[in-house]
This record gives sequence, C-alpha cells and structure tokens, in this order.
Amino acid sequence: MPQPNDPAPPRNPGAGGETHQTAGGNVPALTTQQGVPVADDQNTLRAGPRGPALLEDFHFREKIFHFDHERIPERVVHARGFGVHGFFESNGALESVSRAAVFKKGVKTPTFTRFSTVIGSKGSPDLARDVRGFATKFYTTEGNWDLVGNNIPVFFIQDPIKFPDMVHAFRPEPDRGFPQAQTAHDNAWDFVSLTPESMHMVMWVMSARALPRSFRFMEGFGVHTFRLVDAQGKSTFVKFHWKPKLGLQSVVWNEAVKINGADPDFHRRDLWDAIGAGQFPEWELGVQLFDDEFARTFEFDVLDPTKIIPEEKLPVRPAGRLVLDRRVDNFFAETEQVAFCTQNVVPGIDFSDDPLLHGRNFSYLDTQLKRLGGPNFTHLPINAPKCPVTNFQQDGHMAMRNPRGRVNYEPNSWGDLGGPRESPDRGFRTLPVPFGADAARVRQRPETFADHYSQARQFYVSQTPVEQQHIADALVFELSKVERPDIRARMVSHLLNIDNRLAQAVARGLRLEPMPAPMPAARPTRQDLPASPKLSILRNGPSTFAGRKVGALVTDGVGAGVLAALRKALEAEGAMLKLVAPHIGGVVDSGGTRHPADEKIDGGPSVLFDAVAVLPSRDGATLLAGMPSARDFVADAVAHHKFIGYAAAAASLFEKAGAALDEGFVRLDDSGAAAGFVATCRRLRFWDRGAAKK
Repeated sequence: MPQPNDPAPPRNPGAGGETHQTAGGNVPALTTQQGVPVADDQNTLRAGPRGPALLEDFHFREKIFHFDHERIPERVVHARGFGVHGFFESNGALESVSRAAVFKKGVKTPTFTRFSTVIGSKGSPDLARDVRGFATKFYTTEGNWDLVGNNIPVFFIQDPIKFPDMVHAFRPEPDRGFPQAQTAHDNAWDFVSLTPESMHMVMWVMSARALPRSFRFMEGFGVHTFRLVDAQGKSTFVKFHWKPKLGLQSVVWNEAVKINGADPDFHRRDLWDAIGAGQFPEWELGVQLFDDEFARTFEFDVLDPTKIIPEEKLPVRPAGRLVLDRRVDNFFAETEQVAFCTQNVVPGIDFSDDPLLHGRNFSYLDTQLKRLGGPNFTHLPINAPKCPVTNFQQDGHMAMRNPRGRVNYEPNSWGDLGGPRESPDRGFRTLPVPFGADAARVRQRPETFADHYSQARQFYVSQTPVEQQHIADALVFELSKVERPDIRARMVSHLLNIDNRLAQAVARGLRLEPMPAPMPAARPTRQDLPASPKLSILRNGPSTFAGRKVGALVTDGVGAGVLAALRKALEAEGAMLKLVAPHIGGVVDSGGTRHPADEKIDGGPSVLFDAVAVLPSRDGATLLAGMPSARDFVADAVAHHKFIGYAAAAASLFEKAGAALDEGFVRLDDSGAAAGFVATCRRLRFWDRGAAKK
C-alpha cells in the first residue's frame, strides 16, 4: 500500500485509456464557477487512493451541487416548448390608435417566441392533440411586452378560479399518473361535460387545429380582448392575430400517432431545420379593432374568452410582421428560463376587463417566482429588457445587479444623486375606465356570458365535410377511452345543442343507446349565425408548396434526370427534398453519381413528409417490396391522402403495399413532369381518396 510520503501516482486516464491534455494555445482552461483554474477534473480529492473523500474538495462539491440543481421546476402547463429569436417590424398601421413605440412605422423590435403544448410534461411528444401556446416577448424601447396566446382563439373556461380544476382534470389522473399529454380519459371529459362554457373550445380542440403539421403552419391568437391607447388617452378595443405566411396545415390523427413514434421532437426539429436552412418562418400580426359601440351591439360579450369575433364581421388588419431568424445558443438558458407574464405591457397597450385575463395577470408572476427561484428572474439575459432599467428594487435571491450609491428609496431629496424619478409624460398610465353604478362585490358570471353553444355550432358548420368528419372521429376516439357510460352520454347531450348530425355520428361511433336528451341550456342555440370560412383550415391553406418537404424513396439505379429535375423544381418552389434509402450511406443513380441519404427507410417513414416520391429502379422496387418499412411508407402515404410521385418501376412495390393508383399519383418517369408534380402538391392533400368510404 502507498505510504503518506510516497510520490503522488500519475493521474488515471479516462475510460478507454485516452489521455487528457492540459489547456494550451487557444483552448481555455477549465475553471470553477468562481473562475479558479482546475488541475484535475477526473478524480475527487481523497485521503489516499482508497481513502475517504475530503470535505475540502471545493471543486467536486460545487460541480455536484450545480448538477443537483440544474433542473428548474417544470411548468405546470406549457412544459413542452421550443423557442427561437426573431424580430417584429411594424407597418405603422396602429400609430393612430396606440402610442406604443413598437407600433411606429418601420420600427424593428427584437423578439423571442416560444411555442408549446399545454398539458404534457417536458418528455411528452410534439404531436399530442392539444392546444399550442404561442408566446412572444417583444424587447421594446419602452420595456418588455409579452403577447402570451395560443393557436386557438378561445379557451375552456370563463373564470380563472376554474383554471386549477381544468388543468387537474386534463393532466394524468393522480392515482395512476397516466395518460400523458392527452385528454382521452374520464377526468377530462367529466369536467368538460359538466362545464357547458367549454363546448366552443371542444370543437376547436377536436378539429385539426389541435394537430398542426408545423409551428410554421399555424395561426396564433391573443385570445383576450385588450385595449390600445393613443397619446391623448383614447382607447380602442383590440384582438391580436398571428397569420402564418406559409398558410395553414395540419395532420390527421393516425398520422400524428405515427409521427410521435417516429420522431417525438417533430415540431422542434422542423423549426430548427427551417431556420438553419434560411427558410425563416414569418407571421403577419393582424388586429381586429373596435369601439365601445361595436362591443355594445355585438351578439356576444367581447370580454368572454370563450367567444370570437368572426373575421367576416370584423376583418383582421395587418399591423406588421414577425420573422423568426435565429436559433437559441442554449436551450436551457433561453427556452427553459424565459419567463412570460401577461401583465407585461408597455405604454399604449392596456387590459380589458376580461376576467380570465385578470386571473392570468395575477398568476403568471407568482408562477415565475416559483419556477426561477426568486424575484430576480428579470436579471437573466433572456428576460432582461434591452432598454435601460432604473429602479430601487434590490437584493433578493440571485441578484445580479443592485442600485448604486447611497439612495435606495423614493421620494428622496438627493437631487441628481437621488436616482430615477416618476415620468408622468412617458410612463405607463392605466386607462381610467369607470366601474359603473352596479359594481357591487359579487361572485357571479354576467348574463352576457351565458350562451355556450351558438359559436360552437358556428365553428362546426364553418368546416368542410372532411373537417367535420375529423371532429366526429376525434370525439369518438376520445370518448371511447372514457370508462363511464354516463360521461359519454352527457357529452353527446351537449353535442345535440351544437349540431344534430354531429351528435348522431358520435353516438353511432360509440354505439350509444338510447340517445340522451339535449342538455338543458341557459340560452338556446342560435341557428342564424352564418358560416365563417376563415375558421376552416382547408379553406385557408397555402397557395404554394413553399416550406414543405418531399420524401423521395430511392434505391440504386434511381433515374438521374428525374431526381435532378425534382430537386430543382422543389428548390424553385422554396421546398425541400429529402432522400430515404435502404442504407444511410445513400444510393448511386443511373448516371453513376452517389447521393447520401437523409434517412434510412426504417427511420424515415412517409409521415415525416408533406408529399412523397417513390423512385426505385426495377431491381430496387423488388428489394423494397420485401421490406415492411418500405411497404408501410407507401401504405401510410396513401392512407394519409398525400400526393405521390412515382416511377413506373415502383409498380411491384405498390402492388405489395396494396396501393391502387388514383388521381393523387403523378407519374415522374419524364423529368419534365417534376414541375407539374410540385404544382399539384400545393393542394397538400388528395382528400378525394377514400371519400366514398365515409
């Protein structure tokens, strides 16, 4: 055994016998959090090689301490998220109604946008059927403005006191801890079926709005009614909308399930790849502006967060554009630590009396204090304003800056040495809206919030037949997971107040007998509300195939001319071509050129792409026909209504996959056909396929 005076043994090499070089040249030295250079990061300090660890090993203690605390408490909702940087550029349309500097014409404001699901934990898949959060932090010259919204313009509840109940009911059932990231269970539908105000939101969540193909292809909404205030103190009501430049697109349920299995990070990977390729996602910020007279005469209460104002009744006016052009440098420091608060507004933007909005204003700050450990979360770079911050707030957990000098209070008489002062001219002033003569202390909803079914019906009748079928299918699937028959029957009784055909379709799908009576309604369902085409995804799809992906299933011998023409046509469209092959090493085309594969067939199913091309050689088709993953590639593309380009040699694979040619198949043997195939793909789906089966 070594003795105390023996020379120190040489440091052990790392696993595998590799050596560890000391820092030199341009390589920085490893240091502690205090900046002390570290001599040995491979071994703890011990009393001899086999002796006990020593308490004085400050490097190890600091390292393990930080590791033990490197996870912050997970968000109760919106835990699964992904954020990117960008900018907002105003077109000046709001200068006449808001004093906010962010809306002055030509002003470019740095932003950080975080997309998220609502119910699932951080480990849940991207393609859960769920609302998507769409939160943007504007780093304006007058402070941070947080527009914290969703991809659906309404919500489940009208009063914030029900938010904990809603989230508790939707999240995994507490006795068993499942299901994860879904509402297909008894608790969720028990709560919803006992909460009639949720019915409008149910229609949206059971539609394809809850299954976006990409963050880049979905709308966003501020949900609530806000106020804009001009320099004279005049206010205008406003609802905020985000309109994607690339148009709307979603997936079907079976596709979502398979995407989650193939790539649970599908949405975040899509956004990361698009920005990396220079295809920067862009949205138009639109506004619906209205005055007190419109609010007074509109059919529904503009303060009710379960209602919308149809765009056909009040058009959305463009106010600027949001461009997302920079990925984060560190996911934890930025995406995880970003703190959004609905109360963060700037001069020129104010709140309405929407009760749910007021509850969020109270809740969000408390949430961030819990998650980020104290009141100084605004000191973190991702949350710090990019304009001067001058106040007397001091100390607290993890304070990174404090007021300088002697004075830390206000008012004071220290003159220029006394620090910041109030600014009546530039400062934020709350709009002095009177409460009214009947402003008694009560716990009740206004009567104007009582119609729970009319806009739910309006949403349903605004959908195409394909979309209506998707809603019915989703309801049948979700309610089929509910164990209690009385909950299923209760939900169908609500559907009878929305649309009889929908209720009948769901009842048939559940084999619910007998049909229940309609749920008693506080207000009868209005039958006179016109359809709103803007509520349909299929009626508001893209005009191009830009931003989309084609997955080409290829083998050795793929036609060189066809492949080159397809790539050229897609690049001209602003779309991408991804090669899927039997081996990741790629294929050699008919001209002898090797093409690396983007995906091996087992890991690149057709659900990952917006359209597909099947371009094997004749021998390659025989090879693929014997591969289950290749047959699934074709069968899923057919089942999910995708457009399919193909070479004649693919016939044997199609036969094995049970794929019958229809008008959604486009022959690509002639390299000149590639442009026509890409033009066809602009329709995104061939919905006529299988329509006769419905």
